[in-house]
Amino acid sequence: MPLLRFLLHLFLFIGALAAASVLVLSILLMLRFPPLLLAVVLACWMLSRVLRLLRPDQGNPT
Repeated sequence: MPLLRFLLHLFLFIGALAAASVLVLSILLMLRFPPLLLAVVLACWMLSRVLRLLRPDQGNPT
């Protein structure tokens, strides 16, 4: 059981480290290539607009 817990924590650590490195690399790429930064900002803006349209009204609880 301790071996299984150790392997679980090891995989969690490796996954967190990989996620952090991908985040840092994507930020560096966006700073290196400004059109990529513009595309990401535009995609986030479009997603927020779509989510705002799909969200039900606050006055209507259904």
